[in-house]
Amino acid sequence: MGDLANNLANLTKLKSGVERLTLTNFRNYASLRLEAKMSPIVIYGENGSGKTNILEAISFLSPGRGLRGARLADIKRFIPQITANNDYSFISPLNWAVVADVIKNDELYSIATAVEKSAKEDDENDEVRSFERRIVKIDNTKASSQAELGKYFSAIWLTPQMDRLFRGGSQPRRSFLDRLVFAFDIEHAKRTANFEHLYRERYRLLKEGKNDNFWLDSLEENMASTGVAIAAARREQIARLNAFIENEPDDIFPTVRLELDGKIEKLLDSKPAVLVEDEYKNILKKQRSYILDYENLEGVNRTDFKVYFKKKGMPADLCSTGEQKSLLISIILAQAKCQTLHQGFAPVMLLDEVAAHLDDVKREALLEKIINLNVQAWITTTNPELFDSLRNDALFFEVRNNKVVSG
Repeated sequence: MGDLANNLANLTKLKSGVERLTLTNFRNYASLRLEAKMSPIVIYGENGSGKTNILEAISFLSPGRGLRGARLADIKRFIPQITANNDYSFISPLNWAVVADVIKNDELYSIATAVEKSAKEDDENDEVRSFERRIVKIDNTKASSQAELGKYFSAIWLTPQMDRLFRGGSQPRRSFLDRLVFAFDIEHAKRTANFEHLYRERYRLLKEGKNDNFWLDSLEENMASTGVAIAAARREQIARLNAFIENEPDDIFPTVRLELDGKIEKLLDSKPAVLVEDEYKNILKKQRSYILDYENLEGVNRTDFKVYFKKKGMPADLCSTGEQKSLLISIILAQAKCQTLHQGFAPVMLLDEVAAHLDDVKREALLEKIINLNVQAWITTTNPELFDSLRNDALFFEVRNNKVVSG
């Protein structure tokens, strides 16, 4: 056993993961409680039965909008009802909640996240507007922000939608990268949320023609400082993963090379952060006249995350579907190992229909690596027989009629 394997084996003796999961009015589940263990967990059932909903609930134990990137209102359970005219309608949506007992390095924590209604007064229309917001409690104490979740729980996921990650627009790739950064820098979640808020406020002012230079200068100064911090954190994570992959290439899945394609990140290659902030402010000021021409904008909200199949020297978007899936798995495995070594605890893996586009050899290799890493992995499938090699090591649950039973 090599040094890496020995170090990982020693660190993963301290378990991290979800011990108990309780859902209330979440997607198709009126209520659900699952007792888990620190091992692979295979959830199987027909398409549309609610397997992915369980993984999504777990993803809400970490900062962000979950593995689907859904709006809060879309997550609530809707109850269909037939009207007098035999048409379908829906009872008013219900609030949802996710509660979990989480183990981190053998310490037990209670994490709860839910939706609450709030109200905000609109000064211009003199109206009160209601909206929903997500709240977080840790050991029954309300957290100041979602970013606090990063201290207690970390998750990394792979979903069927991500099979197209390298061929679509840059935003999903950027989000994927930012999640990798969250695991090492929990302040990154706050920074990205703050930048989005500043961007929306500035966009609103410019769209409405309110050219208040004092207010715009203030917004752009905050955007520049926050944006440079975001770019610096992304660069650090890319460098960390590239160095790890170079020194510890996987024996089955392809070696990847990661790269950032962004104006601000490239400026940081040759200039100190304080000078890049000044340049970013100038870029933002010049953009005021064409803010609605989104294609010509530059900044950290336009950065692209590039992945290359190193052996072939080929960008991921030109690789086959199976190769792209293998490249994603390479990144996830490297992140899990790197995080375990640097942070002392492994992320929980959420693998939705992971067997798709993997041949038998790669599927079994992935399962063996999950066992060897000693991580908690939640895996969904329509065919549990594909995971028979885990029967002695994993829990199996079947989803049927909005219920989950031991399989």
